[in-house]
Amino acid sequence: MRKVSLVVTDVDGTLVTTAKALTPRAIAAVQRLHDNGIHFSICSSRPPFGLKMMIEPLALKLPFGGYNGGSIVEPADLSVVEQKLIPPAAAKEAVETFRRHGVDCWVFIGNEWVVANRAGSHVDHETHTIQTPPTVVPAFTDAHYTAVGKIVGPSDDHELVKRCETELRGSLAGRAFAARSQPYYCDVIPPGIDKGRLVQVLSARLGVPRDEVLVLGDMENDFELFEAGGFAVAMGNAPDHVKAKAQATTLSNEEDGFAAAIDRYVFGG
Repeated sequence: MRKVSLVVTDVDGTLVTTAKALTPRAIAAVQRLHDNGIHFSICSSRPPFGLKMMIEPLALKLPFGGYNGGSIVEPADLSVVEQKLIPPAAAKEAVETFRRHGVDCWVFIGNEWVVANRAGSHVDHETHTIQTPPTVVPAFTDAHYTAVGKIVGPSDDHELVKRCETELRGSLAGRAFAARSQPYYCDVIPPGIDKGRLVQVLSARLGVPRDEVLVLGDMENDFELFEAGGFAVAMGNAPDHVKAKAQATTLSNEEDGFAAAIDRYVFGG
């Protein structure tokens, strides 16, 4: 059985259920890691403040990643370990691209998320997920683009989200990066940033070699996480092309797939 010294997992679609709940079995699986001296952390497309509710039940001690790794923070006080922002011109262009496609996007600035349409797609859903209401503005201004950590284009038209991702990857190449964190979310994050960065930071801090890192995820924005880890597990609810990037597949997030993966691939259960 392979040696696992560090586990890093995605959150939505992986660690939590579709209703954004941590199950007792998931919490127990993380506690088992702690009890056996195996390091654990999380990395998500959510803003760091949208992960605060995970800190206590998971007994997080290590830095964790928000904004797809664009902001790595300490769990004690959310103080920044590393942070990178989207260049203002790229942020403005991304917003204009979403607008042109009829997508009401959101802009995340520090500990605040800003929307121009409170009734827009998935705003209520995101409010429930990150347990923080949005700041509503009449329109985005140049001042909003000066310190952007992430932009999200939400839509229930999944093909539209995919088209936005493709267009933004091309138009923003080298200035920002676009990837779907859910079929209904297109995320734009700073250039050179991805979830794999958290693995690199923690591996260096802890002295853990890459081949002792197990990672879990379910979407395209987890590809770099898969590449950074030594052994990648895709969720059962992941699309087939995401599963193809991993070394193993577990049950879905509705079937406690995270806990099942820990039992099988860490402890050999």
